[in-house]
Amino acid sequence: MSEDTTVQPDSAKQKVPAYSWYALSILVIVYVLNFVDRNIISILAEDIKADLGLRDDQIGFLYGTAFGVFYALFGIPLGKLADNWHRIRLMTVGLAVWSAFTALSGFAKNFTMLSVARIGVGVGEATASPAAYSLISDWFPKKMRATALAIYSSGLYIGGGVSLLIGGAIVEQWNAAYPSDAPLGLAGWQAAFIIVGLPGLLLACLVFTLREPLRGESEGIVTPPPKDPFRGFFRELVAVIPPFTLIGAAQAGARGIAINLAGALVIGSAAYAMAVATDNFQQWIAVGIGYYAIFSWASTLKGRDAPTFKLIWGTPAFLTTILGYGMVAFMSYAASFWAAPYAIRILEEAPSTAGWWIGGPGALGGFLGVILGGRAADWLRERNPAGRLLVVAFGLVGAAPFLFLMFTTEIPALFYFAAFMQSLFGSSALGGAAATTQDLVLPRMRGTATATFFLATTLVGLALGPYMAGQVSTITGSLSSGGLSLLIAVPIGLVLLLIAYRTVPEAERTLLERAKAAGEDTETD
Repeated sequence: MSEDTTVQPDSAKQKVPAYSWYALSILVIVYVLNFVDRNIISILAEDIKADLGLRDDQIGFLYGTAFGVFYALFGIPLGKLADNWHRIRLMTVGLAVWSAFTALSGFAKNFTMLSVARIGVGVGEATASPAAYSLISDWFPKKMRATALAIYSSGLYIGGGVSLLIGGAIVEQWNAAYPSDAPLGLAGWQAAFIIVGLPGLLLACLVFTLREPLRGESEGIVTPPPKDPFRGFFRELVAVIPPFTLIGAAQAGARGIAINLAGALVIGSAAYAMAVATDNFQQWIAVGIGYYAIFSWASTLKGRDAPTFKLIWGTPAFLTTILGYGMVAFMSYAASFWAAPYAIRILEEAPSTAGWWIGGPGALGGFLGVILGGRAADWLRERNPAGRLLVVAFGLVGAAPFLFLMFTTEIPALFYFAAFMQSLFGSSALGGAAATTQDLVLPRMRGTATATFFLATTLVGLALGPYMAGQVSTITGSLSSGGLSLLIAVPIGLVLLLIAYRTVPEAERTLLERAKAAGEDTETD
């Protein structure tokens, strides 16, 4: 695969125009709504559990796995589309889709219907960050990239906090106003889904008005758009969505099919064993599908786009960075999700009270953490080629004591303080990790790199963290034990980040050299 790029070294020194900041503010609002729609199920969990007769592991599945697996899978072809097509249009369509499915969640009558709706939300939201990361990397120069990405990522924490504030208030007020004969027969949790879903359809109209930047201009590697932008999308779609993955494997001949089937057998056997051991087949079928799809995609990428494969899957620095951050996400996603059920169930707090004291301070802590962490990552990067990874490791280690305190205290004030600090420290890792992945690939690969980055945050962090805490809670009968089980992420993450710290500088220094060796066609002025 080849692509012409033109390197213009001086362009990275340009000042950031005001429009870039305006566009970034719109993307932050989109990301806020992204996480409102994604995270509102946390404050609704106890009502959903009681209304639909669900267990903690099923609630963890709805929040994490049902959403996360399909978010990850569709993020790959949609990431490729973000690399090749009009990113503003892609984000507009995705926002409309996930908002519609959030509203449809409010009409779910059972576990299956709610699972399908959550899958739809995951597919729609898979468009957002690949497009946004690529846009931000073109609106802002390299030296400000972690800061800009951190500002965008603050929407994660603002949205997560706002979802708890809004959700708790809606449930209590709706149930108080309609103890019986509610409009359309809706329970409070159903009304909450509808109320937060509909505004996204209006926001999509505003997003559509943004201007598409010239790809690669911020760092002087101007990349023209491909003639057939959807070709790569459909190629990735076939490569990652079972059972069409066999078509992609067949392109490598009998050996490709044999490798694919062998991978399916190993992954399927492991998933079946876990399903039997936990008595939770929907969780491990979904996880098995996800990991098999990623295996299929990665094993065929080398033949379809050797330079991209080399800079992503063939680069230990990239892989250990995303997996190291995946351990941060493993703890953070689960802690943020189970915080509200813990406060309501164990501390006997009202949903509105829990939503206020978890959501507000959590949003503030996440916002401050991701902004300060991003700025610190950029500051360290100027002095140390691998300096950003120190901030990622700090986020992992710093959050752990407060997670322990969250799930052991029985004092509400201490719990809320610990939740705030856990959010503050855990969020500080995101900007540095995201910027590192963007620095390790070429501009035309950023959407795909972002999608791969989110594989770690979803298939490792989101699909496993909240579920594991719920599964341990179901087995032990203790939500406290479920929360404490998340601390296993700390030693694993530190080992991965140590490897990344030692390998990132060389990987970035040899970026163009390795891309050319893999077949990338570049022209340097």
